[in-house]
Amino acid sequence: MTVTAADERFMRLAIDAATQGIEKGQSPFGACIVKDGNVLSCCHNVVWATTDITAHAEVQAIRTACAKLGTIDLSGCTIYSTCEPCPMCFSACHWARIARIVYGARIADAQAIGFNELTVPNEQMKQLGRSPVEVRSGCLRDENIRLFELWLRQGDRRAY
Repeated sequence: MTVTAADERFMRLAIDAATQGIEKGQSPFGACIVKDGNVLSCCHNVVWATTDITAHAEVQAIRTACAKLGTIDLSGCTIYSTCEPCPMCFSACHWARIARIVYGARIADAQAIGFNELTVPNEQMKQLGRSPVEVRSGCLRDENIRLFELWLRQGDRRAY
């Protein structure tokens, strides 16, 4: 499955959200949800700001998009995530009926810098759970990995 120019454009919005989060002392993750070419939400991880371990970028983006649409059904939406969604975030995407997940860096990339990730790839979760969500990997991967490098250069490197 190839990544389109539109995918790259929306991924850059997720990267911008992650960069804003890093500047605020948060972990280097961002997510953007789009439907029919319209951005519904762009969020960054706020785990440390909220002391809520579930406040990952994808979950924040889903919460915001659902509130904006007034529904928990995000059918037809695509989520752009700077890193492969963890099992919690993949499950949230599935339950929200998100049609596509497009991500940049891999779970292994996050583990390599110290994040406490579960090594369960999205494709494996999709297969095991028989989820209909389409998964596309590697969108602007190098740019997304640079978010980790930026985060490492910051003073506070709290991983979770």
